[in-house]
Amino acid sequence: MVITYYGLECFKIQFGDLVLALNPMGKDSAEKAPKFGADIAFVSTAHPDMNGVESVSFGERKPFVIHGPGEYELKGITARGFLTETKYGGEKRNNTAYKIMLEGMTLIFLGALSDAALPAGVKSVLEDADILFVPVGGGGVLDAGDAHKLSVALEPKIIIPMHYGKEESKELAQFLKESGEESVNPVEKLTLKKKDIEGKKGEVVVLQIS
Repeated sequence: MVITYYGLECFKIQFGDLVLALNPMGKDSAEKAPKFGADIAFVSTAHPDMNGVESVSFGERKPFVIHGPGEYELKGITARGFLTETKYGGEKRNNTAYKIMLEGMTLIFLGALSDAALPAGVKSVLEDADILFVPVGGGGVLDAGDAHKLSVALEPKIIIPMHYGKEESKELAQFLKESGEESVNPVEKLTLKKKDIEGKKGEVVVLQIS
C-alpha cells in the first residue's frame, strides 16, 4: 500500500492496480485540486474542498463514489460509513467517517469531523485501527487538542494528521507536541505492508504535500 498526500484531506491510496481517493478537492476549492485517476472515491462532506470527484476522474478511470453512511463491498475492499457532524465551511452539515478494510489492514478516515465526542457505538467500531487519518486545524474541524485526545482514545497503530494546511502549521506543531512527537520528519510517501505496522502503537507519520 502506498499513501500519497495532496493537502487538506485528500489522499491517494494505491495497492496493486487499484487506486482509492479520499476527499479530493474540487475545481471550486481554494486549494489546488489533485489530478489522478481513481477507481473508488470516498467523500465525507458535501463541500468543494472535499467532494471534487471530477479531479480524480482521469483517462479511463472514472471512480465509483462512496458518499455517506452504509456498508460497501467492491473491488476487493470492504468499507463502512458512519454519520457524524462537521462545522466546516461555517455551517453545520453531515460528515461521514469511514472504516476501510484492504490488504488485511484497517484504515479509519474521520473526514472533516468537528466533535471528538463520538457516539459510543461508533467509537467502539473505529477503535484499534492500523491507520487513523485525523483532521487537525480547527476552523470547523478538530483542533489540535481534541484531535490528539481522540487519536489516543481510538488506539490506532499509526496516526496520519491532515487538514492543517502547511507543514509549518501551528496546529500541526501543537498536535505533535501533545503526541510527544515534536521531531517528526515529513515523508514523501508512506509505503506499508501489514508486517510493517505490527507492534506499533500511536506512531505519528506526517506526509509531505505532493
